[in-house]
Formats: sequence, structure tokens, C-alpha cells
Amino acid sequence: MQHLPILPILLPMLAAAFMLLPPLSNSITRHRFFAVSVMMILVIVSATLLLTSHQQGTQMYVLGGWQPPFGIALVADRLSTMMVLLTSVLALGAQLYACAGDDHDGMYFHPLFMFLVMGVNGAFLTGDIFNLFVFFEVLLIASYALLIHGGGKQKTKATVHYVILNLVGSSIFLFALGILYGTIGSLNMEDMANKVRLLGEHEQALAKAGGLLLLVVFGLKAALLPLHFWLPKTYAAASAPVAALFAIMTKVGVYSTLRVHTTIFGEDAGALAGIAIPWLWPLALITLGMGAIGVLASPSLRLTAANLVIVSVGTLMLAIAMQREAATSAALYYMIHSTLATGALFLIADLISKQRGKAEDRYVVARKMNQGKVIGVAFFIAALTVVGMPPLSGFVGKILILQAAQGMTEMIWVWPVILLAGLACLVAISRAGTTVFWRTAGESTNYVPISRLKLIAVAFLLSASPLLVMFGGPVTAYTDLAAAQLHDNKAQSVYAILPEGDK
Repeated sequence: MQHLPILPILLPMLAAAFMLLPPLSNSITRHRFFAVSVMMILVIVSATLLLTSHQQGTQMYVLGGWQPPFGIALVADRLSTMMVLLTSVLALGAQLYACAGDDHDGMYFHPLFMFLVMGVNGAFLTGDIFNLFVFFEVLLIASYALLIHGGGKQKTKATVHYVILNLVGSSIFLFALGILYGTIGSLNMEDMANKVRLLGEHEQALAKAGGLLLLVVFGLKAALLPLHFWLPKTYAAASAPVAALFAIMTKVGVYSTLRVHTTIFGEDAGALAGIAIPWLWPLALITLGMGAIGVLASPSLRLTAANLVIVSVGTLMLAIAMQREAATSAALYYMIHSTLATGALFLIADLISKQRGKAEDRYVVARKMNQGKVIGVAFFIAALTVVGMPPLSGFVGKILILQAAQGMTEMIWVWPVILLAGLACLVAISRAGTTVFWRTAGESTNYVPISRLKLIAVAFLLSASPLLVMFGGPVTAYTDLAAAQLHDNKAQSVYAILPEGDK
């Protein structure tokens, strides 16, 4: 049990390595069975780690016995373990869908998939900003290969843009790390939180520059405006299971913003407290608005789903900008909902595309789908969820965020933007449903039966929405505790278990 915090990183890494060796490398069937088995184990491990951190407090895993702030430490608190479990559940659904045939379009799909999961889990569990950069690079390298998996002109073009932008982001990340290490003298998050308030005036200016550069990097990863233009075409070009898993990729940027600008540059940072907030407010509002416009303007269901990811990022960043426990708790609930809902919508868009022939998922008149009833039910549930209609989890998440807004000024900005964006999404999703399912001409001549495994994967992800409502009490109680732990880093986080000399 003492090695539990490193298992969400170690399991997918070893699984990927084993799948590159015989006898697993000789058979796609063995790849599928082994990959799904490992992912199920990973879900169990992630759930166990979450319960352990919830009941026993924050777990710190020190690699090589080198104590922080000098050594590499993994930190499993309520927030990081929640994100690891969310990643594992989403990855299991996407992988089940891929095993129905999408993994056969190119080589090494499952090893690359595992490396991506490893990088995402590492980014959530690391307690050190430099290792956050390392895990960013691991997940990005795997995502480059997965994005172009299966080939094609559209995928290649989207990958080039994606790679160039992320290389620029990685360079800025390194500049930010150098500035912060030179001024604060540490890259361990909790140690930085302790030292940042003691900086002199000159060092404060440099540290502020480093912190704002990190905001640029995390904004690029999260697709925060004006750094969001890469996302729609990139996600739309990816294969369905990859696009579904990519739903967690933007959340890595959101999580990093929340972790760094609450732990290091939070309320206890002295003169550097809340340096990102004046920037987050306008950027989050504009991102939410532009995402809603993108949803309305999307010509296909894949692009609609991609722009819904941008809407969710704007909503989450708006909640983070409020800088209070209630808003953070609401953001965590909404993050779970939006990640799984948009992931399911990408899979449904692929089901529709496979049954409409050359029209694919575009909003044009096409032949009637052979299994339109089954797909229609799935689309209806997903549509209600992502739009935020009662009684599903999207409605609960938005209500929690609206309730977190305090004071007339916040309410004037938050309420209209979120409600109008929700209305725009409702109009766009309604148009998508009526066009795809009702505007038909003739019967389909190309019957492609839907794999039962694909339906199971979609149902698995969609089931999260009603479950989040049915168990809303325990879930919101957990997110409340996770938010309280994040905002009170002295009392409840890993800071309390740092060596005495480093406090």
C-alpha cells in the first residue's frame, strides 16, 4: 500500500513496454485483452488511492528516498486522486470503444494510449513543477502519435499545427521554470508556496513574470482564449477514441492553473497573491463566449463537441477566477461532468458518421441511419447532459457555479454569460439533432452494424451523468473537502507532512 501513489504512473508505463515485446506485440487481440485488463486494474487502483487519501490524509511518495524540496515527490491528495480516477474511467471507456476496430487503423495504438494515460496521471500526481513539465512532454509526445494514428491529410495538417504550438508552449514553460527557480530557489510547489511571500521587491517582479508565463502555458494546454484556435480542428481530426481521451487533456491545463495559482500564488503569497486573477476574469468570459459562438457556427457534430470543450474550459476558468472554496468545489463537480459528457459525445459523433455514408456527421441532408433509434437515444442523453438541462449532471454543475458567485458585480458577469452560453449550446445541439436524425432522404444502402462493444463504451460514459446526480450528496461533499484542502495548504495538504526543516 505504501507504493500506491506511484501505481497510476507505473502501471500504464509497464503495460506499454510489455505490449511492444513478444508475444503481446504479435497479436492485436492480445493487445486488446491486455490493455483493457490493465485499464480495469488502473480504475480499481485509482479508486483505492482516492479512498486512501480521503480517509487517511494526503499521501506523499518520495522517489529514491530524497526528501522534498530536493527530491522528486508524488503527492496524492483529494484533488489529484480525483483527477487520476477521472482519467482512468474516461480512458477505459475510450479504450473499450477502440477495441471494436478503431485501434486497427495504425500500429501501436494501445502502447501509445498507455503512455498518454501515464503522462496525464503523472501531471496530476506530481508535487514539483519541473516534473509537471516532464509529464507534459510525455503526454504530448504520445498525443502527437495518436493524433496522426491511421494517417490522412486532415490528420497530418492538424498534427503539424498542434505540434508547433505545443513546442512553443514547452519553450515558454522552460523560461518560466528558470525564472522561478532563480528567484525562489525551489520548484517543489509547497516549498515555493512557503518561500514566495518572503521575496524582496526585485524578486517579486521576476516571480510575477514567471507565474504569468506559466499562465500562458497552462492557457495554451487548456485552450483558453486567445490560445484556443488549435483545438477544434485538432480534436475533430482525431479518431473517436483519441478525441474522447483528449477531453481530459484540456483539464490538465485547468488543473495546473488551479494548483499553481491557488497553492503558490494563492491568498498566502503576500504581494504576489492572486496575480493571475485580473487576467483570468476577462479571458474566461471571452473564452466562454467564443466557445458558444463556435458551437453555433460548427458545421459538424465533431466540431460541435470540440467547441463544447472550449465552453467547458471557459466555465471552469470562470469558477477558478472567483478564488473561493465554494467556486472551486463547483468547478471540480463540473469538471467531472464535462469531461465524461464530451468524451461520450465524440464517440456518438463517430457512430453517426459511420452510418451516414459520405455525409458523415455534417449537418446536411443524408440517408436515414439503420440504427438511428439506438444512436438517437444516446445522443438525446448526451445532448441533455452537455447543454445542462435538468435532471442531469450538467444542470447541477452549472447551478453550483452560479450559486458560488457572490456580490452584485460577480453575479452581473457570471450569470448572464453562463446562461446565454447554455442557450447557445441548446440551440446548436437542437439543430444538430434535428438535422442528423430528421432531415433524411431515402433509406440507407450501406448497412454497417454497430459493434456491441462500442455501445457498451458509450453507455459506460453516459451513465456517469445520472450517477453524479443520484450520488450528488457524497460527490459534492468530497469536492467540498478537496476544495478546502487546496485553499488551506498549511493545515491539510502535503505541506503538513514536509520535513520540519522545510516548513
